[in-house]
Amino acid sequence: MTILSAPRAIAPEMPPDRVVPPSGFTAHLTVLVAAAMAFLAVFALALGAAAGRLAERWDAELARTATLRISAPEGQRDAQTEAALRLLRTTPGVADARAMPVDEAQALLEPWFGPDLPVAALPIPQLIEITTTDAGFDPIGLRARLQAEVPGAVLDDHTRWRAPLIAAAGRLRFFGGLAIALITVSTGAMVTLAAQAALAANGRVIRVLRQVGASDRYIARAFVRRFTLRGLLGAAAGTGAGLVAVLFLPGGESTGGLLAGLGFQGAEWLVALFIPLFAALVAWGATRAAALRALRTLS
Repeated sequence: MTILSAPRAIAPEMPPDRVVPPSGFTAHLTVLVAAAMAFLAVFALALGAAAGRLAERWDAELARTATLRISAPEGQRDAQTEAALRLLRTTPGVADARAMPVDEAQALLEPWFGPDLPVAALPIPQLIEITTTDAGFDPIGLRARLQAEVPGAVLDDHTRWRAPLIAAAGRLRFFGGLAIALITVSTGAMVTLAAQAALAANGRVIRVLRQVGASDRYIARAFVRRFTLRGLLGAAAGTGAGLVAVLFLPGGESTGGLLAGLGFQGAEWLVALFIPLFAALVAWGATRAAALRALRTLS
């Protein structure tokens, strides 16, 4: 009894992670998984951030603009254009309206048909760019007035373009969040498997610790602390590598503004710094649950 009673007093005072021998492949597996998942999480967050900016940009650009297209014979086009401009300038909700010059129309078509498109020789309708106020205008009433006064005019208030684009950006943000959820579940599953393997490999050590008076909670803390630190270090390395890789992604300038700048901007970079802490929390919860469950099965 004297030999067993002393370890009961000493064992709880020892650092928990020192009572368990270091595991081999489970240590490398945990660090590798945490690093890989953190690397992927950085890109998932970058996708969500870019999608959010894209949705805001599209919404802002399309919400306060509209286009009037005038398709009329050559001799009537100028007269109908002037009539449409007069009508628009007296329409409530219209802040500005201007006829688009030929060179601007060519610039709009250049990405699709190339720079050598002979715009002047093609039957391209006259475009009028409309800028609205915050309140906007009544598209139904404006179409009725245009039909009566400018029969060759067709109003496009960008509604049919705006809704699908905003929905597409919303789906991108959703899939970014879904990717984060899947990464979290995968990380927890892999850490759980690694913890179970480590517990099984140290079955004899666990039995000896129980004989000298160590509680299951004390033994579980040893595994939890070790795997949490591994998850934190691995995730920190993966996050750092991911942030460096994000710096080399193309920006809005190199893609013509289409992608609105992939990656992070401003304070969004700080969000990625929480990935290692979140990975450590996942590793802590997964290891604790696996350790307590495994210790209950060990006799």
